[in-house]
Amino acid sequence: MLDDEKLKYPIGRFTPQENYSSDEIKKLIDTIELLPGKVEAVYKKATPQQLNTPYRPGGWTLRQVLHHIPDSHMNAYIRFKWTLTENTPLIKVYNEKAWAETYETASDPIVSIQFLKALHAKWVLLLRSLTAEDLKKEFTHPETKKNIPLSRLIATYAWHGEHHLAHLLLVVH
Repeated sequence: MLDDEKLKYPIGRFTPQENYSSDEIKKLIDTIELLPGKVEAVYKKATPQQLNTPYRPGGWTLRQVLHHIPDSHMNAYIRFKWTLTENTPLIKVYNEKAWAETYETASDPIVSIQFLKALHAKWVLLLRSLTAEDLKKEFTHPETKKNIPLSRLIATYAWHGEHHLAHLLLVVH
């Protein structure tokens, strides 16, 4: 049996770099672009029982993870838009645990997968349009009080998608 750390972080914890090359950014955007198809493929293989199975003891069910990914990535998209249109905005955090327990997260995840596909199509258009100067723009995180550049946010969400995809694959092979 896998230890708790490996179950929580099957691809390892996110470790940001100080800087990202243009080639690294392109690969990270490619990862974001491909995620919805990978998630949908896992969903199509999942049984109803697997959808209601937590990926680890005390963890979310696969159904909750499938709803969480677009919720989280929608917040990331909004953070990008704020950062591109405001001067170092203070972003809003959200309670991921509470969002994972709202009414619609008990529904068929196909709605969230369709949303993820549309969101990522639009998001990737935005990401591919960013200039080197845009990638340096920052927002302020209200809890850490740190400024986060958009280049790091791209890396974070490329990792985030793969992180939760690995959770799904712990149950659906």
